[in-house]
Amino acid sequence: MVNLPEPGRRVVVRYLLPTGQATDALGELLSVDAATVVVDGKRGVERIPRGAIIAAKEVPPPPPPRRTRSDPSTSAS
Repeated sequence: MVNLPEPGRRVVVRYLLPTGQATDALGELLSVDAATVVVDGKRGVERIPRGAIIAAKEVPPPPPPRRTRSDPSTSAS
């Protein structure tokens, strides 16, 4: 069984789809119980069966958004 951090942490969870293909869920760990792990990420809330999880770990917060050249806060006056 894979050890998971406490809910409220940002995690990446690698798990197997029913097809056997591996995929990742990246986001906030909402809850963990004996049967299911729930992660809220860019794809929405994902409910992952515990038995399908290959690996999981806590990850740092996402980097801040990159500024673009058209961003007025980056132009020199």
